[in-house]
Amino acid sequence: MRTEEFNFDLPENLIAQSPIEKRDDSRMLTVDRVSGEIEHKRFYEISEMLEKGDTLVLNDTKVIPARLYGKKKATGGKVELLLVAEEKEKTWLVMARPAKKLKVGTTVIFNEGLLEGTVTEEREEGLRLINFQYTGDFYAVLDQLGEMPLPPYIGKTLQNPDRYQTIYSKNLGSVAAPTAGLHFTEEVIEELENKGINIVYITLHVGLGTFKPVEAENILDHKMHAEFYHITSEVAEIINKTRNQGNRVIAVGTTSCRTLESIAGKEGKVEAGNGWTDIFIYPGYRFRGIDGLITNFHLPKSTLIMLVSAFAGRENTMNAYKEAIEQKYRFYSFGDAMFIK
Repeated sequence: MRTEEFNFDLPENLIAQSPIEKRDDSRMLTVDRVSGEIEHKRFYEISEMLEKGDTLVLNDTKVIPARLYGKKKATGGKVELLLVAEEKEKTWLVMARPAKKLKVGTTVIFNEGLLEGTVTEEREEGLRLINFQYTGDFYAVLDQLGEMPLPPYIGKTLQNPDRYQTIYSKNLGSVAAPTAGLHFTEEVIEELENKGINIVYITLHVGLGTFKPVEAENILDHKMHAEFYHITSEVAEIINKTRNQGNRVIAVGTTSCRTLESIAGKEGKVEAGNGWTDIFIYPGYRFRGIDGLITNFHLPKSTLIMLVSAFAGRENTMNAYKEAIEQKYRFYSFGDAMFIK
């Protein structure tokens, strides 16, 4: 399957540069994955699309200030690091600039030594494994030194960093927000719960690989980066009960979807636990863990639009994107929502 099949032209002015004033006032394009029928809603109407007994699965990961600026201890040369994932205690996979000058054994210092990191392994695509040395809590140190790693297509400075977090974010570890969750407000969640819709939380720490465009000509040649997930036994029980009762399990975001599909058995039963997933979902995949998907509008030729195409059908997906562009929906992280039922 060719990567070019998932390409489309997007006017630059439709790339949302900042969040709208009220999270749940975003527009929501709904797609029936059987008929392809499209409707136009607002996100605050989401409860009308769901039934009592359905379960929404949200990702409660929290974005860390993962962008660091330092200098090489030996020469003073400037270095920029973007934390990608913690592979073991105090050791992180990072994207480095300039990567070519960060050889094994190179030490980088930040804020005159408040944090130090030594390269322990060189990997492809500008990635390095770095062992950090610091005093106290690592995330507290990051709060002092780090910057929020907004996607490269956002050119504006975010005035309120909390707008790049979901209102239910809790577990630190992501370098990008699970953006489908940015539309939720306390009012929406309360309305859903009052209707008898279950809301449960899983964790998948979002890495850069999720959003990276596929550069290979054939999508089968693309390699996903692994991301860490966690799901409790209580949540697994609610999800399994939902399906046994004939109700729907709806993933909020591609991260929740990928987690559920990684742990679902042949009959859709999910098991509690922790682990790493590098699942790559594209058309032809048979879904076992979800019955619906809330998501945003994604980059051309990305693994995310391939996942959406696998669930909704490629033709339905590309038609929906064409409609969204014609109707001037807002795209990407701070953009509008899409509900596939």
